[in-house]
Amino acid sequence: MTPGPAASDDGPLLVALDIDGTLITYDEVMSDDVRDAVAAVRAAGHHVVLSTGRSVIAVTPIAAELGIDEAWAVTSNGAVTVRLDPREPQGFVVDDVVTFDPGPVLRVLGEKLPDARYAVEEIGVGFRISSPFPEGELGGEHEVVPFHELWDREVTRVVVRSPERTSDDFHEVVSHLGLSDVTYAVGWSAWMDLAPLGVSKATALERVRRALHVQPHRTVAVGDGNNDLEMLEWAARGVAMGHASSALKAVADEVTGTIEEDGAVAVLRSLLP
Repeated sequence: MTPGPAASDDGPLLVALDIDGTLITYDEVMSDDVRDAVAAVRAAGHHVVLSTGRSVIAVTPIAAELGIDEAWAVTSNGAVTVRLDPREPQGFVVDDVVTFDPGPVLRVLGEKLPDARYAVEEIGVGFRISSPFPEGELGGEHEVVPFHELWDREVTRVVVRSPERTSDDFHEVVSHLGLSDVTYAVGWSAWMDLAPLGVSKATALERVRRALHVQPHRTVAVGDGNNDLEMLEWAARGVAMGHASSALKAVADEVTGTIEEDGAVAVLRSLLP
């Protein structure tokens, strides 16, 4: 494995970890080795920051499973940054929120993808949705509302889902829409996350890095999705999972094993003395 920031250097590391496809399988299974490796990195004094497209209410159970209590977390692809705190009623405190007007992009998408399902995030609650999503795909409470009510106020995140399409088909349609006023990433299925323009996991992680007083060369990031591209470029040591797309691997400093091989574990263990 390519050498990167090491535990023997001065100061703690900031270790940014994607969740789905990195720490847990797409069936939401986490291995004991992942739990142990994350615990060991934290015990060594490093900052483990969960960095995900998930909403914060879908992050807290994963943090609890990993034994992460008081820590920073980047959620909603960078639009919502929180400090996890078990003393708080919801288990977290919102530190930063970036919103945008979803109206223009939703109107375009609604015309081009009338059969898709749409959701806008309600921080700490769940989602307002145009129609039900496949079971288990969105956390929290769901409120079905008329399509036009999805843009009655600014939001942190929009999710577009088209279960009837393949990922390649969905990506082809979206690539021709000219979505220049938002940040977007198409996932491993026919799923797309929309965030405020210029907002990504990397922009939120840079804010966290400064708050923690971690030097830029002491940053590590591991991910597998297209929404991890900026994060891997931001980190001094950016690691792509073995099953990641060729585009993500191209910007990574190194490639580890797949999720089935617990590729993140090898990276985490390399950070220990």
